[in-house]
Amino acid sequence: MKHFLILLTIICNIGLAQIEQPYPPLNLVTIPTAGTLPRGSFTLETLLINNGGVVPRLSVGFTDNFSFGVSFGVQNLIGANNPSINKPTPEVQIKYRVFDESEKMPALVYGLDTQGRGIYHVTDSVFTTHGVFDSTLNRYDQKAWGMYMVMSKNWKLLGNLGLHAGINKSLSENSDGDNDINVFVGIDKELNRSFSLLIEYDAALNDNLNEGDYSLNEITFGKGRGYLNTGIRWAMSPNLMLEINFNDINQNTNSEYTNREIKVMYSESF
Repeated sequence: MKHFLILLTIICNIGLAQIEQPYPPLNLVTIPTAGTLPRGSFTLETLLINNGGVVPRLSVGFTDNFSFGVSFGVQNLIGANNPSINKPTPEVQIKYRVFDESEKMPALVYGLDTQGRGIYHVTDSVFTTHGVFDSTLNRYDQKAWGMYMVMSKNWKLLGNLGLHAGINKSLSENSDGDNDINVFVGIDKELNRSFSLLIEYDAALNDNLNEGDYSLNEITFGKGRGYLNTGIRWAMSPNLMLEINFNDINQNTNSEYTNREIKVMYSESF
């Protein structure tokens, strides 16, 4: 968190040319928003994660209210270890905006996102009071959103201020026995036309079984605190945005340090 505050102070004091962000945020650090791509546009996103991993994503706006995307994860792409893919088939993202935002009412989006975070585990060793056995997991380190509903509302307050809140239900990553409905919330605040501050909280209610219910070897299952994430988004040009994220600030996983990630987003019309 200290490094993030230093970065924020530097950004607020440097005199970079201000480029307006090309479209409302489709996601914050991780959580979805009610933003969709404009009709006839696409965005290519590359997320650089820990251990040399890369998660590319292509999203296309077919109408102003409907967008479709595909993504896949590659582990150890950068580094000396053998690269591997999470799954042989790509993950999908679908967004449909049911209601546009008005002066009094927020925008409402129904969506599907099957892309989780981290490594996809098919099986792993499970430690219980009865011994050790191999269990079928079929899940990411952090579960995908699955089906979700999210509302977004924006206000003009020394630049745009956006509030986002939603619920989601995992569809396939429930072999651990924790299939609760989850909730998430976040805000984005323009610092100027080029820079935005992102803050979000994912309660991770579908990944918070009490300690002792089970223990999974080398898998970053949550400790019941949820995930507090933050980031800075910079519109470098009309078509290019760069994001620096700090994930799991409250150390919900077994990691000793906040997870740092970089996201690059390129958009274009066709």
